[in-house]
Amino acid sequence: MIEQEQAARDDPAAHGPLSIDAALVRRLIAAQFPQWADRVVTPVEPGGVDNRTFRLGDDMTVRLPSDEGYAPQVDKEHRWLPVLAPHLPLPIPVPLAKGLPADGYPFDWSVYRWLDGENASIERIDDLNEFAVTLAAFLGALQRIDPANGPPPGQHSAYRGGPLATYDNETRRAIGALTGSRERDSATAVWDAALAATGHDPPVWFHGDVSPGNLLLRHGRLACVIDFGCSGVGDPACDMAIAWTLFSGGSREAFRSALPVDSATWARGRGWALWKALITMAEHLNSNPGEAATARRVIDTVVADHERST
Repeated sequence: MIEQEQAARDDPAAHGPLSIDAALVRRLIAAQFPQWADRVVTPVEPGGVDNRTFRLGDDMTVRLPSDEGYAPQVDKEHRWLPVLAPHLPLPIPVPLAKGLPADGYPFDWSVYRWLDGENASIERIDDLNEFAVTLAAFLGALQRIDPANGPPPGQHSAYRGGPLATYDNETRRAIGALTGSRERDSATAVWDAALAATGHDPPVWFHGDVSPGNLLLRHGRLACVIDFGCSGVGDPACDMAIAWTLFSGGSREAFRSALPVDSATWARGRGWALWKALITMAEHLNSNPGEAATARRVIDTVVADHERST
């Protein structure tokens, strides 16, 4: 059932495609927030999958869920981002206004203050070790925020923050598609170890999608963290996956050393990184060889790191 829900969540066409363009945003703004009607609306590229994003003038942004599976994230972000922001060492999006369904668009939507920056990448980061420590400090501060009454893992978070076993069947099917028995055995060993690495720490706040696209740079340094749509209160292991998707060697060690997590959480983080890389590789194997090759490198990195740890 969870996998069926996730498949529908990942496929906007499952509920009929939505036409979300600048013209729609202009009409919604004019009708619901006429004080901003004279501002120029321009698409942000890349515009995202979960949400379509548009600039509103120079200092605001509009985000509209692309499918009903993402719609609950709007209320969550409006409720919790203003609570989280004062406790964090870097800026995060804070909603300015919430729009309502109208003009054929069926979901609530959001207006935020624009956060300036460029997506993180190895080439753009000045000092990867410093970046790793800064990100770890941000995640540590997030985990220290009072979790009382925060949203537990669920469909709104793509079940991130919950148990890895949610994706056990999907992961094992993807492992089965790997070529060569040694590769399958190695990936299975990582996955089995992640499932076995149970933790007993109380739930904490997690971001849920710590990826380069959600980490913005200014002058080569981490400047802000965006897109809390998958956030919630649960197991922070999902936030560890970037250790294998962006960091390596000394920067991974710097990230690990600065994090307030134990070895079991780190092992589950390997599981999250492996799951994401496996399903990405399977999705792009025939359609996007470059993306598939990147995912394959992550799988190899996770396997090698696991083998060194054991």
